[in-house]
Amino acid sequence: MGLSSEKCIELEATYGAHNYHPLPIVIAKGDGAWVWDPEGKKYLDCLASYSALNQGYNHPRIMQAVRDQLDTGVTLTSRAFYNTRLGEFMEKICKLAGMDRALPMNTGAEAVETAIKLARRYGYQQKGIPADQAEILVFSGNFHGRTTTIVGFSDEDAYQRDFGPFTPGFRILPYGDIDAFRAALNENTAGVLIEPIQGEAGIIVPPEGYLAEMARLCQENGALLMLDEIQSGLGRTGRMFAFEHECIRPDVLLLAKAISGGVLPVSVVLASEEVMGVFKPGDHGSTYGGCPLGAAAAIAALDVLVDEKLCERAVEMGAYLMDGLKAIGSPHVELVRGRGLWVGVVIRKDSGKARPFCERLMELGVLCKETHEQVIRFAPPLTVKKEDLDFLIEQAKAVLSQPA
Repeated sequence: MGLSSEKCIELEATYGAHNYHPLPIVIAKGDGAWVWDPEGKKYLDCLASYSALNQGYNHPRIMQAVRDQLDTGVTLTSRAFYNTRLGEFMEKICKLAGMDRALPMNTGAEAVETAIKLARRYGYQQKGIPADQAEILVFSGNFHGRTTTIVGFSDEDAYQRDFGPFTPGFRILPYGDIDAFRAALNENTAGVLIEPIQGEAGIIVPPEGYLAEMARLCQENGALLMLDEIQSGLGRTGRMFAFEHECIRPDVLLLAKAISGGVLPVSVVLASEEVMGVFKPGDHGSTYGGCPLGAAAAIAALDVLVDEKLCERAVEMGAYLMDGLKAIGSPHVELVRGRGLWVGVVIRKDSGKARPFCERLMELGVLCKETHEQVIRFAPPLTVKKEDLDFLIEQAKAVLSQPA
């Protein structure tokens, strides 16, 4: 007999660091877009582990690929040796993204740290920036991870408080303001790090043409455009990559989360031959990055995205969900926004914060999570069915129609 929900929560509260404030739900089993708690209650997962589970829970092709690799007895080789799966994975993701070279890591934050090192070295070696003068432009509302370097260029006080001093070399600009960006570019700008759609900030879509003009200005200036598509990439917005909405291609692309179907921590940094060429043996690495088990999961996960046309499903299901949520006409809702199957419902401040609405939805069998206090984020697996979304819309209507 497994542990009860109450016991699982008690153990985490007793022995775990209190660095999260989860909803009081324990997930014991998952299949597709649905999960069950230890007592057998069923829930529709509308968070998908922050878009890591785009392919859904327990996808048979991904799970079988992992089992097959486990059966070989080889889960980790480190990069001291070659393995049978890494080359295949890197070829697949490079061709899918239209990039030349891939550098595998484990987590999204590691991918961002890798990109920072890559941009600085490229700036010094190729652009001729004076030693220790390289600057990277970042943007208000950004979320790129939680290392000390990354939180140092956040503008969220809670991410920074009592963690300084922070790494210099970053300048924060207003997100979506192309004039401010144009004015900030200078001879010491090594790179530009941006989310094409901001997830943690509340599903913020920049003005049309913003990224395209940014790409043009970066090329003109010799600065690397680095797109963090850790949440927005791999089908979530209705395209394989969010940058495709503006018909551009970045100099550096960062992917993680859904690249392994939510099975294992896998991330990758992609770039051109010229850019990635500034790294030489010994310059950067990771023991687990590129491990054969993670590569096997990623190969299958990428095949599922393509073969099952999950980008197209994100367009269809996303439009259906957004239309359904807008039709509720709730007095508590200020705005419904998003792209693809990634929707933010902005709660009016005079109706309180978003979390109580998430808690009520949980009681009705829908799992979602607030972000930036006022936004309910809906991002179910891309495999979600229309009848599942009907259930979500029905429960959202019940909750959002209640008094605050």
